Amino acid sequence: MTISKCALGVLALTAVVAAQQPGPTFHTEANYVRVDVYPTLDGQPVLDLRQDDFEVLEDGKPQDPVQFEHVVIRAQSAHDVRQDPNTVAESRSMMESSRARLFVLFLDDGHVEVSASHNIRKPLTDTLDHLIGADDLFGVMTPAMSATDVAFGRKTTTIDGILSKYWDWGERSRITTFDPVEEQYNQCYPGLGPQPPPFCTDDDRGVAAEMIVRRRESRTLDALEDLARYLRGVREERKAVLVVSDGWRLFKPNSNLARRLYCEVPTGSQPILGPGAKLQLGQPSSQAAPSHACDRDRINLAQIDNDRRFRRILDEANRANVSFYTIDPRGLPVWDEPLGPAPPPTPVEDADLLRGRIETLRTLADSTDGIAIVNSNDLDKGMKRIVDDLTSYYLLGYYSTGKLDGRFHSITVHVKRPGVKVRARRGYLAPTQGEVDAARATTAAAAASGGAGSSAAAAEAHAIEAAIGPLLSSARELPLRVHVAAGWQPGDAAIVYVVGEVPPGEDWKNGGEADVTLMRAAGATLATSRATLEPGSRSFRTSLVASEPITAGDYAVRVRARAAAAGAVPQNETVRFAFPAAPDSSGAVLIRRGPVTGNKEVATADPRFRRSEQIRVEVPVAGSAPMSARLLDRTGKALAVPLTVALRDEADGSRWQTAQLALAPLAAGDYVIELATGAGGAGRVLVPFRVIP
Repeated sequence: MTISKCALGVLALTAVVAAQQPGPTFHTEANYVRVDVYPTLDGQPVLDLRQDDFEVLEDGKPQDPVQFEHVVIRAQSAHDVRQDPNTVAESRSMMESSRARLFVLFLDDGHVEVSASHNIRKPLTDTLDHLIGADDLFGVMTPAMSATDVAFGRKTTTIDGILSKYWDWGERSRITTFDPVEEQYNQCYPGLGPQPPPFCTDDDRGVAAEMIVRRRESRTLDALEDLARYLRGVREERKAVLVVSDGWRLFKPNSNLARRLYCEVPTGSQPILGPGAKLQLGQPSSQAAPSHACDRDRINLAQIDNDRRFRRILDEANRANVSFYTIDPRGLPVWDEPLGPAPPPTPVEDADLLRGRIETLRTLADSTDGIAIVNSNDLDKGMKRIVDDLTSYYLLGYYSTGKLDGRFHSITVHVKRPGVKVRARRGYLAPTQGEVDAARATTAAAAASGGAGSSAAAAEAHAIEAAIGPLLSSARELPLRVHVAAGWQPGDAAIVYVVGEVPPGEDWKNGGEADVTLMRAAGATLATSRATLEPGSRSFRTSLVASEPITAGDYAVRVRARAAAAGAVPQNETVRFAFPAAPDSSGAVLIRRGPVTGNKEVATADPRFRRSEQIRVEVPVAGSAPMSARLLDRTGKALAVPLTVALRDEADGSRWQTAQLALAPLAAGDYVIELATGAGGAGRVLVPFRVIP
């Protein structure tokens, strides 16, 4: 049974199907490049590398990473707490998150046998269960789908449900076809062989069968190329595509397929079967109309060069930072072609076909830094290799010294430790300066048009979605969280407040320290500070005042935290933010109070709170005008829950507008605290947080 689009549409449950292919993602800093790196030693992930162990080259020139993070996917949370996207904006925001991995399961139904599609179900679902993290997104695609039809979600239980229901999704070697085009080929070329005079002696045997396998292979390669191009526009970081297939023959042009049949050159007119399965000639053109498509397809399929198309897919995947993990569900096959009803190839020919198919799976994986699971009856062990390969990686980020020239720039990553093999993206396609300027102009125009009517409503919805977006990656446990707030003190003095938080564990029980650096977008240092993490504490708070005047624009804060424990690995994080024009503020400091803090008020970088806690948000302000505060749900609707608002002056000259809220009345979910001054909410600050069970 073929897996339909409707069946796959339920995969993401509430996930949104993207209506059209998104364009390339432009960062605020157009020259900022992110690279995810997968280092292994003897096939196992290397978990203790530091930033200075890596060397990054772009077009052969050394680059200076300003972001470094080691991401390890821990044991999975329950499926029912994984939150799927509810809107297109949420879906794209999830996919663009550098800490959320993106997976596509490609079921090549035309090149998988029925029995193999059944055998692979359990290893496949077990692998996805261990592979998909709380923030990760995945989708399912078949050759019959467009890449834009793929719905991305998080609930792996749905995959198991679909593969259980459609356990026989494989179509290869199936006697009965469910494809109307393939059925038409069988009707046009019934394979009766040469007919005695007065009928034509042309041999039509094998024509329909070759057309069917050529068409299936072309559709699969078209779909893989379409997928690679689509994923290139979704995000820069690595995308993993798990391809379940027996492999491909990579057909080349075959003039014999376009030969004369039924004593006529292939112009579109074909005989049809008459009573008693005898060929009838000279049928009216109206009866032969369906055969025009057969002739056209036969000529086109005779000319395909799938070997060249396959090489193009490899190039496209490397440009898009897409890695293919290929899985032969047959295990250890002995024969490539099944016995009957058509005469099988000779043993030598069959061995060549089998070798060629497996080689295509290996080439697709090896050329895109993936893994090929082929020639093995232990599918569980092979799938575990994929899990091991993808559950630990390093995120590096740097400001490219290259030009915005619209060309492909190669990236090479080396690890200085001997014996370590590295897989990383091979490069990126830089935007042109014109594309960057056009993207910024479009953003500015959209912001300016939100003044009235539906445009204002759309602008408000966009603002709420943008505020909640960072919460989508908050469920993952991180080695270091950093939260930044920026604003102005009285007298128009610019100041940046930084809160860092580490996870519980032995490494940090004796405290530690952190070096904090404020930088311009281009990397120039503006201020530094050292913060102390007291023993028994999990967070620190510090402030930075620039050594030179700051104007509104893009900046970054880099934090390097070191635990006091001997041998602990330093943790690094870089947060980019926009400094607002005076006197506005950007971001807020979060304060937590509850049983876990001993009812003390503690600064936190974790936006997740429990109902037993209180949250206070503190926004740096320059003036004395009072602010209003209200609580919004994830759609922007105001809730009738009161907040306590106050204005506080500190001894260091800073002034803070605060809003405090007890969380007991709230259900689990995402919320926004809105603080605003002046008519129409001028100087508004949106502070998102999540209530967890």
